[in-house]
Amino acid sequence: MKVTARLTWREEKMLERLLGNASLTLLYQSNVHKNCILEMTQKCCLQGSTVTVFHLKKGVIVGVFMLEDFPTVDSEKPCTCAWFSLKKNNSSGIPALFLSTRVTVRSTDLIIFPRSVLSLGARPFRGFTLSLHDTVRKELELSLESGLLSVECEIFRVDGIKKDPGFIKKMVTADQHRGKLLSALRAYKPYKDLVSEVRILLVGPVGSGKSSFFNSVKSAFQGHLARQAIMGFAESGITKQYRVYSIKDAKSGETLPFMLCDSMGLKEGEEAGLCIDDVPHILKGYVPDRYQFNPCEPIKQKHYTASLPLKDRIHCVAFVLNINSVNTLSDKMVAKLKKIRKDVVDCGVGHVALLTNVKDYDEVLDDNFVNMTETVTSLSQVQNVQNMLNIPIANILMVSNHASERRLEPVKDVLILAALRQMLRAADDAFEDLSLEDTSTLAPV
Repeated sequence: MKVTARLTWREEKMLERLLGNASLTLLYQSNVHKNCILEMTQKCCLQGSTVTVFHLKKGVIVGVFMLEDFPTVDSEKPCTCAWFSLKKNNSSGIPALFLSTRVTVRSTDLIIFPRSVLSLGARPFRGFTLSLHDTVRKELELSLESGLLSVECEIFRVDGIKKDPGFIKKMVTADQHRGKLLSALRAYKPYKDLVSEVRILLVGPVGSGKSSFFNSVKSAFQGHLARQAIMGFAESGITKQYRVYSIKDAKSGETLPFMLCDSMGLKEGEEAGLCIDDVPHILKGYVPDRYQFNPCEPIKQKHYTASLPLKDRIHCVAFVLNINSVNTLSDKMVAKLKKIRKDVVDCGVGHVALLTNVKDYDEVLDDNFVNMTETVTSLSQVQNVQNMLNIPIANILMVSNHASERRLEPVKDVLILAALRQMLRAADDAFEDLSLEDTSTLAPV
């Protein structure tokens, strides 16, 4: 008889993402496979890593992932565990803990506890009931009454996961940090409300990942992969128009207070790719959305006379560079990038460098996801960019865009969202440094 999981497809995908894009296979369900420990262990032991899910009232789920094999009856063993909670219709993240845990299986009880303090006990002999320690209940953001709680239990085999406690800890931590970054960016407001939306210009060589970065940012806020901006690897570049993209948050349905402006890619030739003489016009806000670039016919200054308000200008520039080609950029390309940086500085615009296509992206952030570190393989590229564009290392950001995979990866999202946050901070620094003359041309926001 085929058994259908009570865990919904959406909940299953959220758990798979929490565990580094693993896959789940249902092994045991309490209301189908008898409420007894023996039946549970016969179906679940020697199956590899498992995740035990307890369905509580009001759509609340509590679960424990075990990296090691599920224990047999009348046994006790230490396990590397990730504890989590999940609420129905909640897509903003999963509160989780990474704990070294002891799992005891008796003929009538399943007891899971860290540091010799009872945290979770399941007693199936009268239907599954669950007791949860107050400390763990608080950490998992559960507002549940104390005592025994009636539950339904499901156990899934976890396939496609690294047998590495460090990796599991990083995946759990990444999902938590991703949620914090999303919350912070949703709550962001530009410095002193000088503008309602920060405009970030993406500029760099053809194929460096400008359009992919916008798609990656949008994907993070939508909760699924987005492909609004056309991406490609044509020698002449795919983006021919100037595009101004706003981003809507799937959680609130509101437009977020920042916009990403995608430009034509740079090429070495004088009459190929984005004309660098067009950049000052973009920075000053003269170039409209969907403007068709023409490398052979740059924008003429006489077309524009009045100074546009701050809200229409560019507030931060991200120099987007493929990390794998940073050390082999031609002299002509470097000269173009330096000229653009001079124009950026002259216009008083904040700026950062964004290195894309980072391969070891799960190694870029430290264990606590507080600092972005430079691995040995990328240190020379970071220093090269610092010397080339005179950009502080704190403003040299590294990402791996969502390009070829079919679902979001938490660590990639953390890098993408952290990069966006640093761009907004650079814009705020530039706002704070505005002269009285600049602020006098502000338009109402």
